[in-house]
Amino acid sequence: MLRFRLLSFFPSPISSSSSPVYKPHTRNRFLFLNKLSSQMGSYTTASESQLSGSKKLLFRQLFEKDSSTYTYLLADASHPDKPALLVDPVDKTAERDLSLVKELGLKLIYAINTHVHADHVTSTGLIKSKVPGVKSIISKASNAQADLLIEPGDKVYFGDLFLEVRATPGHTLGCVTYVTGDGPDQPQPRMAFTGDALLIRGCGRTDFQGGSSETLYKSVHTQIFTLPKDTLVYPAHDYKGFTVSTVGEEMKYNPRLTKDEAGFKGIMENLNLPYPKMMDVAVPANVLCGLQDVESKAN
Repeated sequence: MLRFRLLSFFPSPISSSSSPVYKPHTRNRFLFLNKLSSQMGSYTTASESQLSGSKKLLFRQLFEKDSSTYTYLLADASHPDKPALLVDPVDKTAERDLSLVKELGLKLIYAINTHVHADHVTSTGLIKSKVPGVKSIISKASNAQADLLIEPGDKVYFGDLFLEVRATPGHTLGCVTYVTGDGPDQPQPRMAFTGDALLIRGCGRTDFQGGSSETLYKSVHTQIFTLPKDTLVYPAHDYKGFTVSTVGEEMKYNPRLTKDEAGFKGIMENLNLPYPKMMDVAVPANVLCGLQDVESKAN
């Protein structure tokens, strides 16, 4: 049984919801996952009237053009320390991201990844070298290194809010989707950070890193399409200029995942995509939390 505890820089609970939370799936592990209440400072896709349950979440959607990667910044703007986390940060934009964190007066505590990326080097290792105390997070199934290895059912607490971990393998063996919590004190509508498992009107390829079309189809339909239809979908990439979708939209309009399983597998088997140009560099680096890239920059 896994017990979640506050890190040392949160010396006292900030609310009654700060009591330890237990999860049933893992044994003999402690994850020191903070609770972070959140303020929606700038929500790029919804008006304030749509966010009645999420006025505390500060949220930013950031873009890296070379790999068409989205990085997401979430923070608790109401807590005195303003703790924050980054989802899928990229090495090329590490300085930009850290500058934004500083400008907004936030305290970065986590740099987390949805999976081991093949098209860019994560900046988690670089960020850790520049900001002492930041913890890296990735799934245990990814077989990659990180300070905290999460599993399905884990909850990454930040203030009064949390990200729920859902296993969504298929693009890679270790893909997870991070979903904001369910409840009246959690952001509404919910938000799903889907990595490459579900893209806007598409999905990640399944022809390397232990990918499987059958597995991906089941992951999306059982772990993402079962979320409320108004859940906002924030993928790790977009190549057509889209910034956000919803579960309901993808269930209705996604040209791949609206097919039955056989039709989906047929599409995926005939994509004929080129070999990712960064894969031979990105995957080995990302397995080591991007540390290979940090070492090369230091030399």
